[in-house]
Amino acid sequence: MLQLLRYSLLLTCLCFPLHSWGQINNSAVGARAVSLGGAAVTSSDVWALSNNPAGIAALKQLELGAYAHNRFSLKELTTVGLLAAYPLVKFGTIGVDVQRFGGELYNEQRLGIGLAHQLGVVRLGLKADMLQVRVKEWGSRKAVALSMGIQSEVVPGLTFGAHIYNINQAKLAEFEDERVPTVMKIGLGFQAATKVLLVVEAEKELEHLVAVKGGIEYQILPALGLRTGFNTSSKSGTAGVDVRFKQFQVAYALGAQSQLGLSNYLSLGYQLKKEQQP
Repeated sequence: MLQLLRYSLLLTCLCFPLHSWGQINNSAVGARAVSLGGAAVTSSDVWALSNNPAGIAALKQLELGAYAHNRFSLKELTTVGLLAAYPLVKFGTIGVDVQRFGGELYNEQRLGIGLAHQLGVVRLGLKADMLQVRVKEWGSRKAVALSMGIQSEVVPGLTFGAHIYNINQAKLAEFEDERVPTVMKIGLGFQAATKVLLVVEAEKELEHLVAVKGGIEYQILPALGLRTGFNTSSKSGTAGVDVRFKQFQVAYALGAQSQLGLSNYLSLGYQLKKEQQP
């Protein structure tokens, strides 16, 4: 019965836009972000290139990321991606990401380029995403979605973030005025204790109700972190763990939706250490 429900979902998705599951609506990227319920608008890591490009302005060296996300054990609902962010000497931090979602019948591809800069305590970011949606037998459509974000540490330990994705309301097709979803996010991150981080975020897609996301992260050891979160939009709970060794970070997130089942997210990050100057 559960499998039948899952395939009914897939069939529904093939008949209607897959925006809610794909990357075209800018879903949270990185297992850490996913395990916090998707509340990542205040994060400052390589995954911020997709979650809020302002966050990559905080990076001090080259960072790389790769991930795979499978929803409900259906290979057609799998996303894979690569990201890179590099701080330049004078012009802020530049980042590039590529992502692919879907299977043979329906798939989405995304190529994004972002630039972020820090001005005092404020970080600003801009990004352009080239999107392609392809449906077998129906052909493909392309669009360019522009986004912008901001982050700032309001007071020590309290960070504010906001992000607007597809601010230009890019159009995919003339039929029924099909457009890429425009998504607005605003949130706070609070370092409640040395080892405890709290995050909360509100997300509004133009044609949907406001969703609330939040989570808590507990850093057991410098190399080991645990976290959990919730998302009212998908009515799901999440949990995750990450391990750091040398310049690598391996993170895993598990999502649970009562009717559709489990989702798995695995990501690998790499941080290039700068050589010590004599």
